[in-house]
Amino acid sequence: MKTVLSTKILSLPQKELLLNSEIGLVEYDALYITLLDFTIPSTINHIIVTSKNGAKAFLKVQNRTERKPSKTSFKFYCVGEKTKQFLEDSGYTVVEMALSASKLGNSIISKYKTNRFIFISGNLRRDEIPEVLSKNNVQYSEIQGYETTLKKRKFNATFDGYLFFSPSGIKSYLRANTILESPLFCIGKTTAEEAKKHSKNIVVANKPTVENVLVQVIKHFKGK
Repeated sequence: MKTVLSTKILSLPQKELLLNSEIGLVEYDALYITLLDFTIPSTINHIIVTSKNGAKAFLKVQNRTERKPSKTSFKFYCVGEKTKQFLEDSGYTVVEMALSASKLGNSIISKYKTNRFIFISGNLRRDEIPEVLSKNNVQYSEIQGYETTLKKRKFNATFDGYLFFSPSGIKSYLRANTILESPLFCIGKTTAEEAKKHSKNIVVANKPTVENVLVQVIKHFKGK
């Protein structure tokens, strides 16, 4: 039986996708997320988040606010279908969703350039959003809403495949381990760019979802 290492704890339905295909799974969370305290200026209601963690940070702050503004007063611009779904399930309006930060930035400058934005970021955030907004004179303020800590964990075993869901996840894994010849399954192009620094054996998901990463794993091993 082939066995893969996931750098993210999977949900039960996600695990079953692998186990039903007779693929073994070892999993751990390579990253630890801490949601921080911050204040959203009352004069700005256009919010940019590039991950579900940013959305969670916003909701945590809003839930603790005594005089809560109406949910309909906020307009969100986000990366990822899961982040969009999370925000909408929480009662908020998502004006724009893109599958990458660079695509979201381009959409903002082409359609919403005159708005003022709050960008809720993490301590390890990439530069795509700030760079494109600054370059095109879009007014925005950046707030660090969460902190990502790399969790060091040594694995003595080798695996038939490795599942990565962010560039930070790769960096975390490499703090105590090395990448050998087994394929690296990546959730998207940004993660794949980091993976290519360490391996040529890269498989990128067709859609940036955990489920599609698992589909690629199954295709890779069961399609042979």
